[in-house]
Amino acid sequence: MRIKPIAILASVILVFSTTNTTDACTNYLVTKGASTDGSTMVTYSADSHQLYGEVYYWPAAKYKPGTMLKIYEWDSHKYLGEIAQALETYNVVGNMNEFQLVIGETTFTGREELIDTLGIMDYGSLIYVTLQRAKNAREAMKIMTELVAEYGYCSSGESFSIADPNEVWIMELIGKGVGNSGAVWVARMIPDGYVSGHANQARITTFPFAKENNWFDENQTTFNSPDVISFAREKGYYNGSDENFSFSDIYNPLDFGGVRFCELRVWTFFKDVNKDMWQHFDYVKGHIQKDEQGIGTNRMPLWIKPENKVSPQDLMHYMRDHLEGTELNMANDLGAGPYGKPYRWRPLTWTVDSVEYCNERTTATQQTGFSFVTQSRSWMPNKLGGIIWFGVDDAATSVYVPLYSSITKIPHAYQQGNGDMATFSETSAFWIFNLVSNWAYLRYNIVFPDIKKVVDEMEAKFKQQVEETDAKALEIYNKDPNKAVAYLTDFSVNAGQSLFNRWKELFKFLVVKYIDGNVKPEENGVFKTTLEGVIKVEQPGYPEWYLRMIVEQTKDQLLVIGQKNKPQTDAMITISKANLNIMIGIIVGLSVLLLFILIKRRR
Repeated sequence: MRIKPIAILASVILVFSTTNTTDACTNYLVTKGASTDGSTMVTYSADSHQLYGEVYYWPAAKYKPGTMLKIYEWDSHKYLGEIAQALETYNVVGNMNEFQLVIGETTFTGREELIDTLGIMDYGSLIYVTLQRAKNAREAMKIMTELVAEYGYCSSGESFSIADPNEVWIMELIGKGVGNSGAVWVARMIPDGYVSGHANQARITTFPFAKENNWFDENQTTFNSPDVISFAREKGYYNGSDENFSFSDIYNPLDFGGVRFCELRVWTFFKDVNKDMWQHFDYVKGHIQKDEQGIGTNRMPLWIKPENKVSPQDLMHYMRDHLEGTELNMANDLGAGPYGKPYRWRPLTWTVDSVEYCNERTTATQQTGFSFVTQSRSWMPNKLGGIIWFGVDDAATSVYVPLYSSITKIPHAYQQGNGDMATFSETSAFWIFNLVSNWAYLRYNIVFPDIKKVVDEMEAKFKQQVEETDAKALEIYNKDPNKAVAYLTDFSVNAGQSLFNRWKELFKFLVVKYIDGNVKPEENGVFKTTLEGVIKVEQPGYPEWYLRMIVEQTKDQLLVIGQKNKPQTDAMITISKANLNIMIGIIVGLSVLLLFILIKRRR
């Protein structure tokens, strides 16, 4: 069943009025052979100034034949229509289900004329409906492509990360415009032992065209829509050979923003796991080379082999990147202010004297709604194997709490409906983490070390607890699987709530320590006092380079009058230089005279 708008005009207006609130995301993908423990892993940051950080949850359920499911656009909550409900759906926690299936995304937009505003399935609904219906990655891709073929796809271009305990895939998909139901797409399996990533720029270039999609043939590692190339020819996008057809370059042509703002995020991960990726630094700074067909010739590979295997904790670290170790690190330029803040408030680009400039788009960013790192573990029963390490707000100042994907209850601090972007909630993790991060932004290089200390403390604690919980849950599972799920639910709920409570205490501590521009020295959380019991206070002030800038701008406006040491004015500096030149002349003259006298005496 398909619901159509009353007038085409409404759909045209929608094209120009709809915005994707999560159009600034990042996914990193790790295969079994590339991970330290043999798990497949996917990261996701949902970065939007309008997205609230919470854990979505759908319990497993059964439905009668003929039941319909209402579809609402994930970004705008706009009602789109109805689709047939599955007879059975699975337990979903965030972006992971009870079978350890994971689906993430990043929006690449692409050719905007290909948005089908009459479609019912948007990218968010496509993810969460599929997670409720599929047991593995191949089944997920089959369901996703069938859904858009039957009901239409109303979002712009999308890259999807799809992983189960054994395989990791990247699928890129874009609609075919109003009047052309369905989508064109390509899916490629990441080779075992390799890693990949995407961040709002389509990344699948050339691929071996599949004449048939044999979804459950383990030897088939590429799938595609039958018309993925022919449709591009019909639209006049491409006239080269099939072998040279690049999905990314044709449906999402490279430009400066796609490279500097998107590919750069992938590169920061790649260069951390393989130093050879520094050869692509010039490319990700925005220097694009293309051939006569518009195909990029200096692009990064879709996947690379890491020099060392990657752990979940490594991925958490990579998600906190601010371009440290590169010339693009914003903490090192004037815009960082006196406290080395590695962030810039939006807009992303700005103009001075009719010349456009940009801020960097780092992996860790202030407007993240939520982010996660997943683990799908093939050696564990599905009920125990899936973990979604979930964080809210800025990844750099957040903690990833472990939630098992079979749990039947979400920690209250992370539940849907506990606050929203316009409603502060004292019991919401999103708001408490924002209090801490926004306090840090005021004096970042002073406050952030205290936050990082607690981040490291909590994640080390959770890592150890998960190891212990795995062992205990497996012991229970062998006797009663339902009790094992209950045990994991209790653990996950307690972990989430304990982290929330710890962060409330951290915020109180940071306010006391850094209030009014002062710093109270402390040791292990205890503030130091004088012998008389008075709290000690330090005033670190501003760095010298910043003070010099103030003097340069204000001249004598802030000068303390009557002091012995007076600032050197430009006139004084000129006189000093003249005096110096006279002194040099005198010294040179005396030296020549002395040399003349010595020569005279020797004669």
